[in-house]
Amino acid sequence: MKTICLYFEIHQNIQLKRYRFFDIGTDHYYYDDYENERLIADIAERSYMPALNTLLEMIKSNNGAFKVAFSLSGVGIEQLEIHAPQVLEKLQELNQTGCVEFLAEPYSHGLASLANEESFAKEVKRQAQKIKEYFGQEPKVLRNSSLIYSDDIGLQASQMGFKGMLTEGARHVLGWKSPNYVYNCALAPNLKLLLRNVNFSDDISLRFSNTDWEGYPLFADSYMDRIANLPEGEKVVNIFMELSALGIAQPLSSNILDFFKALPACAKERGINFSTPSEICDSFDSVSAVDVPDTLSWNDEERDCSCWLGNPMQREAFNKLYSVADRVRIADDPRINQDWDYLQASNNFRQMTTKPSQVGLNRGIYSSPFDAFTNYMNILGDFISRVNSLYPDSIDNDELSSLLTTIKNQDEEIEMKSKEIVRLQTKIEKIEATEEKLRAKLEKTKAPAAKKPAAKKTAAKKAEEVAEAEAKTK
Repeated sequence: MKTICLYFEIHQNIQLKRYRFFDIGTDHYYYDDYENERLIADIAERSYMPALNTLLEMIKSNNGAFKVAFSLSGVGIEQLEIHAPQVLEKLQELNQTGCVEFLAEPYSHGLASLANEESFAKEVKRQAQKIKEYFGQEPKVLRNSSLIYSDDIGLQASQMGFKGMLTEGARHVLGWKSPNYVYNCALAPNLKLLLRNVNFSDDISLRFSNTDWEGYPLFADSYMDRIANLPEGEKVVNIFMELSALGIAQPLSSNILDFFKALPACAKERGINFSTPSEICDSFDSVSAVDVPDTLSWNDEERDCSCWLGNPMQREAFNKLYSVADRVRIADDPRINQDWDYLQASNNFRQMTTKPSQVGLNRGIYSSPFDAFTNYMNILGDFISRVNSLYPDSIDNDELSSLLTTIKNQDEEIEMKSKEIVRLQTKIEKIEATEEKLRAKLEKTKAPAAKKPAAKKTAAKKAEEVAEAEAKTK
């Protein structure tokens, strides 16, 4: 039986305000609150709420046969908490159906996986904690920002305890292979990979309302026919997209939600079901490893990282930001940490792109890539100055490296001792349970022994009474 894995990304870009060179050192607030509130309110009304209501209706009307997965960036959750809490409430309602899985991803929706392993691991852990707080789920599958993946990133994901990871079914990586199988990381065979089917995903998220597209109009029955007619061995079809595709990229007037409502019934007629990423990882074996020595993503035709790091401006900004990653982690200042999250967001670098392809690109307040670069570097200059005031740059890298090693060793020692404490507590509980059983058994064996003296006493008393009676008779 074929199965569909339907996944949606929810993330909200933080809009930076116009920040001049002369603001450096005097203004430490970098954000356009009005624009952030306006954008979130708009996307919640036009996309998130109608889409989530539709997905909830699909789950209920199909008696749990329809399933879906989401990943929310920590930054996105923060913005929803402030400006659109109804979206989080609806997601919690979806979660209660038992048909929804929430995935792990970097807290900032940034590019830490390309620059700093420690920062990446910390971000994923923080986001996973946030997911547990809201939905009670501990994510078992990782989805990196924009499906960024490489063999090295896969290895780290495996070492972090994830059983699966989502990424792009890029043609230059797969070659003749199909994305409709489960694969595994080349460096960590225990990490399963779910590859996005580009055509099936983009038919909905990019082309659905395009009247010039040869496949227009797209109907649920013909869409499911294409999936059902895939070769027998191709049993897993991964359809991944942003949730904003439903209502923003594809307006509600295009009947995109009616198309979705019809999918479960059409799938059932053709013997196709829906599964979450974890269910697929548990139910399907990997057919082979996928070698990804170079980083890939789901952005642009190249499916690489050139939309964020393709020109000198982007690389300069990226390198400058992550040059203080270790100092930020050591300082651990709440305000610095929040700014760090917001400045890492990948859209800050995408707005500097000079590539001809601008699908999904919104430069916001910027008139050009250079304008975006200049504004970001002004903000970054002030941010780095604040970081250095907490952890001076006069301390050289060797000393910093030594301190980081000490902190890492201490963390590992604490973790090791915590595990030892848990082990000893478990052992104590077992000993106490055994002791309780022995005590109960001993009490049972003592009970009859306590009755014997009483019985002897009673017999002796009777003998004495008989002797007294005989004496009286004589």
